[in-house]
Amino acid sequence: MSGQLEGRVALITGAVRRNGRAVALALAREGAAVVINTRRSREEAERAGAEIESQGRRAMVCVADVTEENAVGRMFDAVAARFGRLDILVNNAADRQQVPFIEMTAAQWRHIVGIILDGAFFCSRAALPHMVRDGWGRIVNVSGDGHHMPTHMGRAHVSAAKAGLEGLTRALAVEYAKQGVTVNCVSPGRIGGERSATAGEMPHADLTPPVGRAGAPDDIARVVHFLCLPGSGFITGQTIHVNGGLFLP
Repeated sequence: MSGQLEGRVALITGAVRRNGRAVALALAREGAAVVINTRRSREEAERAGAEIESQGRRAMVCVADVTEENAVGRMFDAVAARFGRLDILVNNAADRQQVPFIEMTAAQWRHIVGIILDGAFFCSRAALPHMVRDGWGRIVNVSGDGHHMPTHMGRAHVSAAKAGLEGLTRALAVEYAKQGVTVNCVSPGRIGGERSATAGEMPHADLTPPVGRAGAPDDIARVVHFLCLPGSGFITGQTIHVNGGLFLP
């Protein structure tokens, strides 16, 4: 790493494990101070923060539910009080419950859409004033290839929210391009390793991408890292698929 994010502050939602944790570590290695957001896993967040600090970088843990507007406001106030700025936002928080559509309750629908889409709305709205003030910013939304492929059943709410996240990406990219803020989306494919308790089994587990392996969290982190660098300023409004060639848009 070349220290290109030295002096920058990054906030990653859902940053305690898998893709989010890998992104937090990658941005810290590049020099950024990292805010680790989690809804309730403080112990895991503290461990990630300790790893970042062991590398000589600054870390901050914020336990906040991104579906709650006031909680998001308090989190960004705390970040401003600690660092005085916010340069990078990675909207990674998600849940992937599976339920047949005709059995889906309104509460289940709102829960998923709230985390993925409302969370990105609240966090982006809170982050953008800092970025616009400084004339520089990076927002990276984390979507998923599941809603592009007919392999994930029982996830209508997830698919709708992820599609909305990609639409939000394009809208914000256009609106804030002239203020020095880029907004992009990374869409992970099949990422191996331990899955969350609510994700269920990997559909079509024997389906292998053309590259011959499932992805790893570091594969996602490398692309997010690149989009956050100063040299990526001519890339905005894009959804970048990181899937080993399994889905070709």
